[in-house]
Amino acid sequence: MAIASTLLNYLDERKISYQLVEHSHTETARETAKSAHIPMHQMAKAVVLKDEKSFVVSVLPASHSLEINWVNDALKRNLVLADEKEFKQLFKDCEAGAVPALGDAYGVDVIWDNDLIYTADVYIEAGDHEHLIWLDRKSFKNLMSSLPHSIISKDVEVGHWKF
Repeated sequence: MAIASTLLNYLDERKISYQLVEHSHTETARETAKSAHIPMHQMAKAVVLKDEKSFVVSVLPASHSLEINWVNDALKRNLVLADEKEFKQLFKDCEAGAVPALGDAYGVDVIWDNDLIYTADVYIEAGDHEHLIWLDRKSFKNLMSSLPHSIISKDVEVGHWKF
């Protein structure tokens, strides 16, 4: 598949420059970063949450773990982790488990982690388990600038966010 058609159209309509990066088949964002030989803090993983209102894609570095309470505080909602069976219809042109960080392309609400502001390059799932989309910082910020962002995760290695 390489790149999901919804993502391709979304990026092309916005005239966003990107490159496709191929890697061996992986199942997790951390494995993907290792396989593609990219720093984990540059791999933007998507975690799908839900409440009675709708779904939300939380975007954070692969090196971090999501803090749902921080997401709920930022969005003033009561979100919980969604089950893949519940949201697979949202990402119809993507393989199961290969949710792209550009939920906006699919009409899904997004919140992204502030740590992604500072990375020079951002890599996101392209819709399958063998390809990533590379975006430079300016392109990523351009796509995400109108979407809510906050501190929603903590570094797995550090264990907490530092001031």
